Order: sequence, then structure tokens, then C-alpha cells
Amino acid sequence: MTEFMDFLKHKFAYIAIGEFKPGKFEEAQQLYEKAVSTYSQGFQGAYLLREPGTDKGIAVIFWEDIADMDANQSEAYEEVLKQMSHLFFHPPITSFYEVSSEIQPLTVTSEE
Repeated sequence: MTEFMDFLKHKFAYIAIGEFKPGKFEEAQQLYEKAVSTYSQGFQGAYLLREPGTDKGIAVIFWEDIADMDANQSEAYEEVLKQMSHLFFHPPITSFYEVSSEIQPLTVTSEE
């Protein structure tokens, strides 16, 4: 029964949509990667998306549970956020979403 309940459990995604000051995206990307590297408990993966030719981006961080994000807010994480805050053109829009559907590509194996 536990396997069935695990099947019904959904991941959560933290989404941040923002724009950095001109020419600051690369610096923000390095800090984003540094912050994400501090995550452990419940962390399921992360993406940083960039609108081509701009300093606009979307950060997507997947969590097993919403509480896991709070559990990962260490002193190192807070320091990275402090370093990143001045790079934003204006504060990002953030929200949580429940992952309702996840579709993985089929893996093709070659037979020799």
C-alpha cells in the first residue's frame, strides 16, 4: 500500500520569475547555482531559464514537499540570497505549484 501512496504523492515546484539589471544575468546565475548547491533534504532538481537576448529569467526548483524548502534555508543559502538581491531590476514574482503531471521521455536501448 505504501508504494501506491507514494505514487499518489506529488512534487512541488517553487517558481521565481524576474529580471536582472542589464548585464547581471551571468553573475546571478553563478549565485543561483551556489544557492542550489546547498540544498539536500527533499531537493528534486532545479532549472534556470533565460529569455534569449535579455536579462529576464525563470527559476524552477522542485521539492518533495513544501516544508523541505524551509528546511534547506541555511546560513549559507541566506548569504547567497543577500548577494543576489542587488542584481534584480525589481523583486521577482514567486509562487509554489503542485506538480500535477510529469512526463519523462522514453529511453531507447540499443540491442546489439
